Amino acid sequence: MNSFETIIGHSPALETLIRSAKIVAATDVTVLLKGDTGTGKEVFAHAIKNASPRAEKEFLTLNCAALPESLIESELFGHKKGSFTGAVQNTQGLLQAADGGTLFLDEINSLPLSIQAKLLRFLDSGECLAVGDVKPYKVDVRVIAATNMDLRSLISEGAFRSDLYFRLNVVPFELPSLHDRSEDIELLVAYFFKIFEKNYGIKAPKFSKTSLKMLKHYKWSGNIRELRNLCERLSILFSNQTIEPEQLPVEFQNKENHIEETSNFVLPSVGLKLDSLEANLITQALDRTQGNRSKSARLLGITRDTLLYRMQKHGFFS
Repeated sequence: MNSFETIIGHSPALETLIRSAKIVAATDVTVLLKGDTGTGKEVFAHAIKNASPRAEKEFLTLNCAALPESLIESELFGHKKGSFTGAVQNTQGLLQAADGGTLFLDEINSLPLSIQAKLLRFLDSGECLAVGDVKPYKVDVRVIAATNMDLRSLISEGAFRSDLYFRLNVVPFELPSLHDRSEDIELLVAYFFKIFEKNYGIKAPKFSKTSLKMLKHYKWSGNIRELRNLCERLSILFSNQTIEPEQLPVEFQNKENHIEETSNFVLPSVGLKLDSLEANLITQALDRTQGNRSKSARLLGITRDTLLYRMQKHGFFS
């Protein structure tokens, strides 16, 4: 099976991303995955690893937000016996354990500044230094990092090293939010229902046309993870039934959680310059999102690819 077949969807934004990722997967270049929580960054990292020459080697994961600063250095680089209270034996870190394979660093934005310098040294030289040791060791590990925050903003706040950012940002991929690829929702629903049908030994439900339309216009702040959780819940509660709008959770009934379909804009009687208006709206969206193109596209109700095309049309690129 093609490793990217695990990523469900045929939206233009997703297919463009996958085409580029297949090219990058064949190399050892460092990859930075950007995107909101729940957009599938770890699934995408797995797909890159499985399409790479390291496919048969280790794939280890560290959530940088899950451990306190006092433990994360040891978890990454290992430690020597007696280097701190409780260090009763020499212990290898994830980098050593992943030698020859891939290490996925999730929520890299939460990596403490004190550890960022050591990670930068590894990325530059392949050298690691275990806690309490004086002799570095070398490993061959490909790093795929992920963030749900704008690292450039953290740099300006002094919370992230600019040199580490540039070293991680060799090939960045921005994963689209679910409501930026709403045409994939029906495929994802069918995929999740099939999983839960097998896991729980029940007959999968189905959505009515009206319910499915509500799903496609929902904001999905939790993205694919939120959709998966919804499908699991409904699979259990409404097995072998057709799910109508009134059976959806209360948040789906709240209009504030839905994307606006209409506009109250009225064309001035004297007319307007459409190109100038479009360029101005794009500028406003980019300013409001600090240059984040995916979020800007979302504000404008278009895909990221369409935004890039229109930015080029209006001369935003030098």
